[in-house]
Amino acid sequence: MIVDDEAVLREQAKTNLESIGYEVSEAADAASLAAMYESIQPDVVLLDLKLPDADGLTLLPIVKKNWPEAEVIVLTGHGSIEVAVEATKRGAFYFQTKPLDGSTLKLLVERALEHKQINEENSSLRRALSTMSGGASPIFQSPGMKQVVRTIERVAAADVSILITGESGTGKEVIADLIHSLSPRSKGPNIKVNCAALPRELIESELFGSVKGAFTGAQADREGLVRQAEGGTLLLDELSEMPIDTQSKLLRVLQEKEVRPVGGKTSYKIDCRVIAATNRVPAEAIKEGKMREDLFYRISAISVYLPPLRDRREDIVPLATAFLKRFAAQANLVLTGFSPAAAEILRRFDWPGNVRQLQNEVQRAVLMAEGKVIDAPDLAVNNVQAPAQQADESNLTLMEAMERNTIIQMLRDTRNNKLETAKRLGIGRQTLYNKIKAYGIEA
Repeated sequence: MIVDDEAVLREQAKTNLESIGYEVSEAADAASLAAMYESIQPDVVLLDLKLPDADGLTLLPIVKKNWPEAEVIVLTGHGSIEVAVEATKRGAFYFQTKPLDGSTLKLLVERALEHKQINEENSSLRRALSTMSGGASPIFQSPGMKQVVRTIERVAAADVSILITGESGTGKEVIADLIHSLSPRSKGPNIKVNCAALPRELIESELFGSVKGAFTGAQADREGLVRQAEGGTLLLDELSEMPIDTQSKLLRVLQEKEVRPVGGKTSYKIDCRVIAATNRVPAEAIKEGKMREDLFYRISAISVYLPPLRDRREDIVPLATAFLKRFAAQANLVLTGFSPAAAEILRRFDWPGNVRQLQNEVQRAVLMAEGKVIDAPDLAVNNVQAPAQQADESNLTLMEAMERNTIIQMLRDTRNNKLETAKRLGIGRQTLYNKIKAYGIEA
């Protein structure tokens, strides 16, 4: 938005800015500007200090009030330090004397947009952390998750490797995203790879890259995800599912800070932060030969453990409420929350699939609810009871009996479709097979 009574200046500035892709609006005085407050939302405002019907310094707070997210560059034909200081105090991003050549104008607008973007990112992250830490409408109220947030706030800026552990569905990828967003590398790429999803014969090529002809099917050079994460963050999800020999090569890459593509003769320097995640207990994974001990010590400079949802029941209803708001908005439905009975069911259920299962349950309930609140009959988990006698007979804990019964109920609901069952529970298909075998569940 250009606010200036000089028609020639407005026309020149508009031409220069439109030539590089900006959309430009203009106003010759304060009255014309006032008529546009509700119709547009500019990112940058070029505001003349002397207008026919207003003083720019007086007008500046009004502009910021109507367009709080806009960056304002004050223009004047007669600049002074005192006026520049006052303009800055009233919210101006920059104070620039006229005449204004095209290159200076473009540079100023570019810097203003960069400043606006940084402010938006910082504001968004502050809101996220405030919510997570227990500010207004907190998502995480449990002591365990508050400790997780405090740890993240301390270590995100430090360029160290981090290992995130916890059961499937506890939100490890979300925490990894938050660490990336709070780090100095936030403007760099955020590359994610699920080690369990990559075929054994292709995982090294995907991670480290490969040269043409290195193996059957290698028809072109591949850069690899480690190099694609240059200047940013690389998340290695389900690290313990990575083949042991690949873990050995990964350890060397991390130690030497360079990577050599499969079949290549040239090594490349790398600069990325590595965050790893696993749903296994590291000590058990090492004992079972699923994780190299030296890689564990190298990659776990900082360890973050996400407790399962059953151990932080204070978080269940706040999380469910956040999911409800999101899914209701997506479905264009008016839902105000959960009835006391529904909230109690959510709190008492053990959620073997953790946050992912809770999210799926709320999404289903939003679509099934007939009133303005989600009530107990709208919840599928309302029909899942803990078979205490069965738990005693089979030597299962109450939690295991609940989990077994939940799996059985889901298998019935999906007509024994194991892929869909695993999806609804928020666990991997292989994990489901393992639990079916361990609990002796028949088709």
